[in-house]
Amino acid sequence: MSDFKKLTGVHGSGSTHWVGDGFPVRNLFPSNGLNGEVSPFLMLDYAGPRRFEPSTKPRGVGEHPHRGFETVTIAYQGSVEHRDSAGNSGVIGPGDVQWMTAASGVVHEEMHEAEFTKKGGIFEMVQLWVNLPAKEKMSKPRYQGIESAQIPVVELGEGSVARIIAGSWADAKGAARTVTPVELFDLRLKAGAKVEIPVPEGHNAAVVLLRGGVTLNGEKTVKGEAQIATFSTRGGLIAVEALEDTTLLILGGEPINEPVASYGPFVMNTREQIMQAIEDFNAGRMGRLS
Repeated sequence: MSDFKKLTGVHGSGSTHWVGDGFPVRNLFPSNGLNGEVSPFLMLDYAGPRRFEPSTKPRGVGEHPHRGFETVTIAYQGSVEHRDSAGNSGVIGPGDVQWMTAASGVVHEEMHEAEFTKKGGIFEMVQLWVNLPAKEKMSKPRYQGIESAQIPVVELGEGSVARIIAGSWADAKGAARTVTPVELFDLRLKAGAKVEIPVPEGHNAAVVLLRGGVTLNGEKTVKGEAQIATFSTRGGLIAVEALEDTTLLILGGEPINEPVASYGPFVMNTREQIMQAIEDFNAGRMGRLS
């Protein structure tokens, strides 16, 4: 098994809470103590699945700032609408991905899309925060609205598939432009499927079990919902066998070995930079939503 990354731990969610009034989340890190083991990823919130009844009042998270990192939202069920102070806006629904590079700073809001609010239904999404290296933290913000049809699919046999959001798998190149090397794969595995997942040597790696059951590297069984398994940087493969129909999210990336100073929606390298971010936001230098 020398080519396989070593399993280093399995963790459940560290906290359960609401983000605004639209996102009931289980936090899979950092609330459970995972930090550098999953760099460049800073946070993972798994929202739902939860049924929302029809409403006339928009639900979600109102105007708030970010600086120093990226937010990545993957829609499984339901739809969410985004707009930000850089002039970007968009709606993502099942299978779509929103990749917002806040960098030097944006103010944005994330609300349930109007038709979903009106009709109600099951809401299920994942949001990740991805760190930026120091030299990119004050770069220009950008936004990628990635539709499901734009995401390459690797067929894994007998109905099992991997959607390549970022990174590479065989000849498939991820749909997202990333600042540093990142792997983000969305796997839907049928019971009995066996697959070897490529995450490059030197990259951190994690398998996020949203629902189902798997055996990892032939040694550890993980079942249920909202579980995360972490792996060593050595080796370039992770072996997965699905014990039942399973939905997984694979995280991989080149670690950013720099100091992290964070406060709420800001992630920088020093306390002084955090203070500057707060000052810039309060002074309106990150913009406002009209």
